[in-house]
Amino acid sequence: MKRDTKVNLLLLLAVAALAALPLALGLGDHKEEPFAGADGEAETTITELDPGYEPWFSPLYEPPSGEIESGLFALQAAVGAGVLAYYFGVRRGRRQGAARVQEQQGATRTPGHDGAEGA
Repeated sequence: MKRDTKVNLLLLLAVAALAALPLALGLGDHKEEPFAGADGEAETTITELDPGYEPWFSPLYEPPSGEIESGLFALQAAVGAGVLAYYFGVRRGRRQGAARVQEQQGATRTPGHDGAEGA
């Protein structure tokens, strides 16, 4: 098995463990919404510390339900992942193209000739 494959498998296992461990260990069982997110937790904490707190501004768009909000968040994550995948794909393609050009240039040169003319 190649080193890259082993590293990829280890990273995949680490991600799976990070996703499964909170569920397996029962973290958040004592909460009404165990995996609500940081925004909800911050709002709850601020309200507990200062009940009269007024936010500086309100959201531009308030989704009608939590499901729509979750869907928009997932869409945002998918678009971000797509942009990153495109960027890394273009980078890899350019690197592979440069390697092919270098191989072709190396194959067209004759052995013992460094390409310098008139030396």
